[in-house]
Amino acid sequence: MENLDKFDLAILQELQSDGRLSNAELASRVGLSAAPCWRRVKALEESGFIKGYRAEIDRHKIGLGVLAFVRLDADRNAGDVLRALEEALRVIPEVVSCHYISGTGTFELQVVSKDLNSFSQFARDVLINLPNVKDLHTSFSLGEIKASSALPLRHLGMADAEQIPAKRRLP
Repeated sequence: MENLDKFDLAILQELQSDGRLSNAELASRVGLSAAPCWRRVKALEESGFIKGYRAEIDRHKIGLGVLAFVRLDADRNAGDVLRALEEALRVIPEVVSCHYISGTGTFELQVVSKDLNSFSQFARDVLINLPNVKDLHTSFSLGEIKASSALPLRHLGMADAEQIPAKRRLP
């Protein structure tokens, strides 16, 4: 892994918190002038540390009230048949997350749907009919406690926000 200094870590921390910061505001928060801050952001983007910027949409506000955790068992876990299933899962918009897992099952999916009836129809019409699917096991979220895409940075030398050489934001 490439070395990140305290300014790079501070930039990552700030952009995880608010990806819409202007370069001037970001520079102010991390204790740099605008030009070096911009160069560092570009370098973080080009080296793949920053993969993109996107809006975080409230799924409830757009009518997706159900979040299902689906353990999908593949019939065969090797070769082209497994890759075909992976490709099929990648293009389904309702599957918002998919992980190849250890233990029981092959994949753990997070699937969003309008309601339970819609999910049931989706599972019967789409998921169970994907190539190489043996079985589905579903649990439903009863309430969201934490849902964050921000990654911890402590292991990179940032013990907490107080180490960021940034100007403090007012609450």
